[in-house]
Amino acid sequence: MIQPDRFAMLAQIKGIESLRESRVLVLSASDLDMEILPALYEQCRAIGRVPRLDVVLQCRGGIVNATRRVALLLRQFTDHLGVIVPYHCESSATILALAADDIIAGDLAMFSPIDPHLHGGGGDGDGAATSLSCQDVKMFGAMSEEWFGVSSDEARLQSLGLLCNSIFPPTLTAFYRTTREVMQIGEELLRFQLPGQPEAFRQDVVRQLMFGYHSHNYALTREELEKLGLAIRREPEVEECAWAISKVLQKIVGGGLRESAEAPWNDALLATRDGAMLRKRRSGGFLPRWSELAVSS
Repeated sequence: MIQPDRFAMLAQIKGIESLRESRVLVLSASDLDMEILPALYEQCRAIGRVPRLDVVLQCRGGIVNATRRVALLLRQFTDHLGVIVPYHCESSATILALAADDIIAGDLAMFSPIDPHLHGGGGDGDGAATSLSCQDVKMFGAMSEEWFGVSSDEARLQSLGLLCNSIFPPTLTAFYRTTREVMQIGEELLRFQLPGQPEAFRQDVVRQLMFGYHSHNYALTREELEKLGLAIRREPEVEECAWAISKVLQKIVGGGLRESAEAPWNDALLATRDGAMLRKRRSGGFLPRWSELAVSS
């Protein structure tokens, strides 16, 4: 399946380059992580520094610090960074999009809030994984007051005690530091996109993305990001090419495509008009492996 699909993807990459007068890099990943950086660096070096670099981005999230390093690396190789979003661009991928000079988003483009999560074992002894958003913690006092009629001062005191009984206090402090770090990184990357806006405006945008929605899975649309003040717009011909690339990626990248939980799967793909690299992840904690996929016209 990969062989004919990547030839179809090559034609769409060249199509976007012609329409945008840019070089195009396709970046698709199940999760953005630090291990993607060496392969991404090699692809950027092969392209060289260019006036305009467009990244067709399809990703469901990842590590925030890795996302920051990906963004800074991409910025080193171009004067103008564009991000083209045909489909999933969620969580940390939304943070990556903040670093672009402009964002082209198709009809199905899905962004998401960027609130960090605390992951851990289940509290009922069955080992089930749990995940708490910073919003889950932050809204505890408001929930106590609104649902149970506890006064705001009493709610704050009770919520702190209950949280410290449920979450190890240094862990809660680390979660707080992570939340502040996401705020800092978001504002830092947004300077590339909105350099003319005051810092307070950029902080308000990041704060809305972190705390303005009731679910981490809330599917933010192009129009909602535009209302926030982001440099996001339509380019129908480019969107058509990007959606064709997305359909190829949907057949190649993602753990849901494997036949069993033990089977390896493709979890990342980097592609340009000159070639592609595919990363295969294996279960059991083994390091993933990259393989080169030659392309030709």
